[in-house]
Amino acid sequence: MRKPYRTIARDILGTAEQNRPLLLLLGLMGVSLAALPLLPPIPQDPSYHDFADQRTLLGVPNFWNVTSNLPFVAVGIAGLWQFRRDPATIVLFLGVFLTGFGSAYYHWNPSNDTLFWDRLPMALTFMAILAVAVEERVNARAGAILLWPLLALAIFSLLLWRSTDDLRLYGWVQFFPCLALPLLFLLLPPKFTGTSYWLVAAALYALAKVFEFYDHAVYAALSILSGHTLKHLAAAAACFAILRYFQTRQPIVLA
Repeated sequence: MRKPYRTIARDILGTAEQNRPLLLLLGLMGVSLAALPLLPPIPQDPSYHDFADQRTLLGVPNFWNVTSNLPFVAVGIAGLWQFRRDPATIVLFLGVFLTGFGSAYYHWNPSNDTLFWDRLPMALTFMAILAVAVEERVNARAGAILLWPLLALAIFSLLLWRSTDDLRLYGWVQFFPCLALPLLFLLLPPKFTGTSYWLVAAALYALAKVFEFYDHAVYAALSILSGHTLKHLAAAAACFAILRYFQTRQPIVLA
């Protein structure tokens, strides 16, 4: 006898009581997305491509901003080599791997056209991280299901920017996980050890954004590396912290 759809959904997602955090997360997503049209459009700033360090070395334009993406490739390869069972984890490390190439391609010749390929793998990585957090903190099957609409939303946000020059939705893709992840980590108990690695990753990502904002000031102070180059290194270090989480985590068995 075929199960009713309601029973199937309960088998997959659990009871409403068990998934109250998931419903709250989905509600927060819905409200924040619905609020985006209330904001003014956010066009791409033309000065964004004016990086402090534009030196050409060994025939490579913007040498340090290009080559500082190599750690992303290394972390992505290590993650893909070791963790290939869970789709969200595969997308996460594939996104890190492709970020190395996409960002290097962009910095070789900075423009809106090349910036698309820089942002695309990063957007996929942000959404994969959110799906992993849902899997591990809320409901494994719900996180696995949520991964695919999140990835579609990430891709659509960049296509929308490309066609309308409006970054509102891409901004949501980048910054909503920064809101949702702390809530999940604070309100829900972990299922694996190693939460400290996520905290380190968050701190390094925040540092990367500071370096990005003070690109010119850092270059003026150091005269060796720019803030944007250090941003790449700090962000790659954040990805390495996430890699270490997956390498060292152990299931938490409740007594």
